[in-house]
Amino acid sequence: MSTALPAPPSLPASKRRSRWRPDRLVDRLSIYLPVLLMGLLALASYWLLRATPGVPEAAVPTAVTSEPDYFMRRFSVKVFDPSGTLKNEVFGSEARHRPDSETLEIDDARIRSIGEDGLLTTATAQRVLSNAAQTEFVLEGDAVVVREAGRAADGSTVPRLEFRGELLRVYTDPQRLVSERPVTLLRGKDRLQGDALDYRADDNLALLRGRVKVQLSGR
Repeated sequence: MSTALPAPPSLPASKRRSRWRPDRLVDRLSIYLPVLLMGLLALASYWLLRATPGVPEAAVPTAVTSEPDYFMRRFSVKVFDPSGTLKNEVFGSEARHRPDSETLEIDDARIRSIGEDGLLTTATAQRVLSNAAQTEFVLEGDAVVVREAGRAADGSTVPRLEFRGELLRVYTDPQRLVSERPVTLLRGKDRLQGDALDYRADDNLALLRGRVKVQLSGR
């Protein structure tokens, strides 16, 4: 693993940047973390919409407002593959759909996803929001995304990968996990902290900005 340290002390703290590249062979699977999360949230939105009874058509058209047109409380949505194996699961205390913005909000969200490689990815947040196109997802309030450790197809060890922050944004195109607030990134026993994070799945690169702290465990 190669790590580029923050910029020289002569530069302002706000300009410091740190780039972290995981081991090329071992950590290639970490690029699937945003994919798993985004796919799960998209499935959650879809199944919540399908599971909610349709609203009877009003006789007189009404103006579209920001008030939720439906909601679900204390719910659990599970998605299985054709063989009956559980792949995705979403829990929440309440979900709301807002017709003016076509957004879906989930309170006290807990998400579990099992990838094709068998690795478990979980996400928790006080609130999760998705846009109408399901290209952007926001995890807000004690947001945590974890890809558990496991074994790759070639038998190599895949270390645990964890993102922590008050607000994490996940984009689908291009695939990114972004935070403009202080964030902590844990990879195995390594710990990286910064005032902002831009994790790009296409080149498997994490860019930390601001006051950056890096603690690397001995190998």
